Amino acid sequence: MAGSLPVGIARMVELARAIVDPPTVLLLDEPASGLDETETVRLGEQIQAVRDETGCVVLLVEHNAGFVMEQCDRVVVLNLGTVLADGSPDEIQGNQAVRDAYLGEPDQHDTSTETP
Repeated sequence: MAGSLPVGIARMVELARAIVDPPTVLLLDEPASGLDETETVRLGEQIQAVRDETGCVVLLVEHNAGFVMEQCDRVVVLNLGTVLADGSPDEIQGNQAVRDAYLGEPDQHDTSTETP
């Protein structure tokens, strides 16, 4: 039974089930959740293979930023339901508003919090 499989293998079964009839759009909600690094890499390779072989669009909702940056050509970052940033992985990684919201890094040019 699929429910008795380890998480990493179960995730691959879920992906296989989703592509039995080749989709035009594949929506994946937190596919890397609960996976170790090896399983995450393997899942990413399979997602890329599906995308390359079928030409389908993959819409990925994921909190694993490294996984997102590896998988996606375009990233849209939401913060409290509002679009915070939209662009390539390189643009997103360099976006100060994204770093402030998700990494807690203050803007280096913001002098409002400096003490005299």
